[in-house]
Amino acid sequence: MNRKQQHNQRHKQQTNLNKKKPKNTINNIVKYSGLSFQMLAIILLFVFGGKELDKYVEWETPIFTLLLSLLGVFLAIYSAIKDFLKK
Repeated sequence: MNRKQQHNQRHKQQTNLNKKKPKNTINNIVKYSGLSFQMLAIILLFVFGGKELDKYVEWETPIFTLLLSLLGVFLAIYSAIKDFLKK
């Protein structure tokens, strides 16, 4: 294989890589933005649940808000890690 053929082959390979990147990048953006909204929804749901439980029991310390907020954060992180490992 001469130099010109090698150069042309490398150029085709680079062109093919450049064509694949935008689609893959857009897929990653959509996937990770969806994941962030899912994490936010989990955390907010647990915070809301904790606040409502604290209103119901009427204790001085908002213990349910604290506990359920932490549980929501851990579940959101677990969900994200599970999603990362799956794909």
